[in-house]
Amino acid sequence: MSERAPQVDSFGLARRLGLFDATMLVMGGIIGSGIFVNPAEVARYVSTPFLIVGVWVLGGIVALAGALVYAELAARRPAVGGQYAYLRDAFGSLPAFLYGWSLLLVIQSGGMAAVAIIFARHLNDLVSIPFGDGAVAVAVMALLTLINCLGVRSGSNVQSALMLLKIGAIGALIAAGFWFAPASPAPSVTGSATGFAAVGAALTPVMFAYGGWQTSSFVAGEMRDPGRDLARGLLLGVVGVVLLYTAVAFVCVHALGPQGLGASRTPASDVMRLALGERGAAFIATGIAISALGFLSQGMLTAPRVYFAMAEDGVFFRSVAKVSEKTRVPVVAIVLQGVAAAVIALSGTYGQILSYVVSVDFLFFGLTGAALFVYRRNALGDHGGFSAPGHPVTTGLFVLACVVVVVATVWNNPINSLIGYAILAAGIPAFLYWRRVNAA
Repeated sequence: MSERAPQVDSFGLARRLGLFDATMLVMGGIIGSGIFVNPAEVARYVSTPFLIVGVWVLGGIVALAGALVYAELAARRPAVGGQYAYLRDAFGSLPAFLYGWSLLLVIQSGGMAAVAIIFARHLNDLVSIPFGDGAVAVAVMALLTLINCLGVRSGSNVQSALMLLKIGAIGALIAAGFWFAPASPAPSVTGSATGFAAVGAALTPVMFAYGGWQTSSFVAGEMRDPGRDLARGLLLGVVGVVLLYTAVAFVCVHALGPQGLGASRTPASDVMRLALGERGAAFIATGIAISALGFLSQGMLTAPRVYFAMAEDGVFFRSVAKVSEKTRVPVVAIVLQGVAAAVIALSGTYGQILSYVVSVDFLFFGLTGAALFVYRRNALGDHGGFSAPGHPVTTGLFVLACVVVVVATVWNNPINSLIGYAILAAGIPAFLYWRRVNAA
């Protein structure tokens, strides 16, 4: 390990991941299926090519500002659980627990359930499996649970391979859409809303697609040099995703036009169909299925480390902190994540899950951004050679952007957002219970 790397306790977990693994985890945590679908969602709120692409650029700037915050926090606190540890050290055990609680019951499991449903639909379209979407979603999560129980190295290898395939599929979409799809005619001027409310609403699907960079911090305790590699991986991964996403948004507008994009249910498939016919549509459907699978693999690898850290802190079931002597991974935590995501996949729909995931997720993004102010003021940890450039301005803008996304999501989807916050509030008595039981 580098001499600069802080010596932190990994609680028996094996340190086997490096910079490449970190970068692939960052990109894998962000790129799921949203980029293949959500450009159409954006076009339903804003109707000009400039705004459609511009919202993705704006979302990328927010994501990059967030990555800078998380990179410094990772350098200062390269601990098991990542974001959970940042919140705990800055604000105390209750906010950190509520984050972990929401991650299990809303954010991570909900996001994985939504993506598993999309994976199942595209797989069924490709090979006509005689099972429902729910059964396929549960089966794939069971397989990924098993793979990750075999060790962090096996889980990371599968995740990295799927990430490279995802990049290939997105690259093919960009190239085919730009070079082979005929350009859409120039749009006529319409009366569609393009004001602040419309841009704010368009940011909900954009930020859902960009969300996920934080999950790489969960496995800091299994990185050989987390203070260096995680910070670098965050920056490299987010910049790479911003470039890919902006290019996809541009190609979709180029090929389909604003009105055609807004009317499309499957914009990526429509672009590839224009470019390469039905073979192109089948190819991108395969790419979407692989991308969804890669996102699920990344979530199964990273999120259980938060529940593990909660159990180590005595605010969750003690058994969740159990580490396999053979594979040195938190087996019970991994199985718990698989079961939670499977249950939500069987009980919810993509649209419902999207709203309550984003509203709760960005609440904690903003709170984590605010944690950096606390770390700086109280001189918590050693920044390990990395400081977020432009702080406090960039950090403040990130926190403000998170507030805007939360308000816009609640405004446009009040019922589903309130469901997420009700689940969040239910974590308070759960925290008090576990703290009392484990203190006995």
